[in-house]
Amino acid sequence: MKHLAIFSAAAALALTLPGCGLQPMYAGGGRGAVAQGLGAVTVPAIEGQSGWLMRNALSDRMAAGGTSSPLYRLDVRLDDKLQGLGLLSDDTVTRERRTLRARYQLVELSSGKIMLDATAGSDAGIDVVSSEYAVIAGEQTALENLTREVADQIVSRVALRLRQGK
Repeated sequence: MKHLAIFSAAAALALTLPGCGLQPMYAGGGRGAVAQGLGAVTVPAIEGQSGWLMRNALSDRMAAGGTSSPLYRLDVRLDDKLQGLGLLSDDTVTRERRTLRARYQLVELSSGKIMLDATAGSDAGIDVVSSEYAVIAGEQTALENLTREVADQIVSRVALRLRQGK
């Protein structure tokens, strides 16, 4: 009896979803409007190692729908900070926080109009251990993970903007 009630409630919910106006973001797959729009975004070089990682991550995500002639440019400025947090009595740092923030603008190439001006960011904690190599590897891994996370945030916002149209 309990299973029948759960099933009927789920069926009623499923019947109401088409009327709510929700649509998949990437409807049409690689040939859909959003994927085609993302394929028309060019990302110029970004300064520094974090910029190189970010440009590659953004280009990989935006080219998934195929590439077409550029209609938009995505300008990105990064702020990458590494900050010591935990201190021992001898002023030795035991924990670090890496913060990556991005300010980005989506510019329509034909008119120079700024279609989107936003920020994205994330941070990660890093344990500082006695091995300098392990600390450097931890800092590098944190940067790579933060870059992917921030790139996902940027691409999601750009996709939403492109879906809305001009």
